[in-house]
Order: sequence, then C-alpha cells, then structure tokens
Amino acid sequence: MKALIETIVRPLVDHPDDVNVTEEENDYKIRYHLTVHENDVGKVIGKNGRIAKAIRTVVYAAGSDSNKKIYLDIM
Repeated sequence: MKALIETIVRPLVDHPDDVNVTEEENDYKIRYHLTVHENDVGKVIGKNGRIAKAIRTVVYAAGSDSNKKIYLDIM
C-alpha cells in the first residue's frame, strides 16, 4: 500500500524525493502518514481537497479486502 501511495503522489509534486509514507497499525485500523515537501502540500491536497479525496478513494478501494479500516493522513 505504501508503494501505491508513493506511485500516485510522486508525479504530482516538484520534490519527489521528499515524499515519505509511514505506516501505523493496530488491531482494527491501519493509518498511513503521507509527508511531502512544504511547497508541495497544496498540490497533493488540490483545490477544495479534490486530489486528496481522489487519492484516499483509490487507497481505500485497494485496501477494501482487508478487515481493518484504512486511514490516510496528509501532512
């Protein structure tokens, strides 16, 4: 899943080397933390959050076979 998130986000940003995805997992949820360069945050979030919503939709769909709830935080 981390590779999927990085594959989606890297072409969107000006500083692809600063894209970092960390995973935090417990019994009932998996939380991914996406961090990008401070100048690229707006590009990842998009106007009115449209790009962030689209990224989350793809990630949630890819993880739908898991019994755990998946969250994606963008920082």
